[in-house]
Amino acid sequence: MKIKILLAFFLTLLITTSCGEYNKILKSTDYELKYTYAKKYFDEKKYGRAVTLLEELVPIFKGTAHAEESLFLLAQSYFYNKDYTTATQYYKAYCSTYPKGEYTELSRYNAAYGLYLDSPDVRLDQTNTYKSMQEFQTFLELYPQSDKVQLAQEYLFEMQEKLALKELMACRLYFNLGNYMGNNYESCVITAREAIKSYPYSQYLEEYQILILRSRYELATQSIDERKPERFRDVIDEQYNYLNMFPEGKYKKEADRYRRQAMKEIGQDPDATEAAPAL
Repeated sequence: MKIKILLAFFLTLLITTSCGEYNKILKSTDYELKYTYAKKYFDEKKYGRAVTLLEELVPIFKGTAHAEESLFLLAQSYFYNKDYTTATQYYKAYCSTYPKGEYTELSRYNAAYGLYLDSPDVRLDQTNTYKSMQEFQTFLELYPQSDKVQLAQEYLFEMQEKLALKELMACRLYFNLGNYMGNNYESCVITAREAIKSYPYSQYLEEYQILILRSRYELATQSIDERKPERFRDVIDEQYNYLNMFPEGKYKKEADRYRRQAMKEIGQDPDATEAAPAL
């Protein structure tokens, strides 16, 4: 019990001493001393304290020997304090001020990486995702020989897949809405086609294509009689497109069911051909 009391006493004393030291530094007008402590706090991973000191020092140090390092250190402090948006602002300010500086390569990479870490759930606005991709692309253009190239490419691909998934979710929503308050099947087709163009190597490519086919089939079956022949021919064309892209696709049987039914609807023998496009 006595040992616990002593430990608590010394811990309280340590915290009080530390806070007293920090408050003393904050009030000091010795900027060199403050900078020494800013770097000390950074090394001790007390990034909040480092930020507070550096925010004061960076404007003061402009044009001095500490200007470049202090600006970079401020960006790093925000980064490790997980305020990635502010960190990116300071990284970009550093790169703008010191385009060939000692820390420019790392600053450009961290600016992109911070935005990547700040990229939200796929269901939310993806502004930071787009910004991160742009920053990574700039980094790759400027530093094609960097040891971080592979990582940058991996993060880029990951974010592309994230955006591709967002588009897929939109396609699914349009399809599920059907004809509710408009022709959502056509919206599904348009969105899926654009996604295929934008993300041609995505893992979701097959699902885009089957959603196009499903939408075409639903449009055909729900059309007025005058439009049905044309729209069932669209179904046959889309089944051909699907089979051409994914000859052994996981939706192959489903796609063939649509083709067979569509051929019956326009008076053709579904067994006459397995996957020929409609003329």
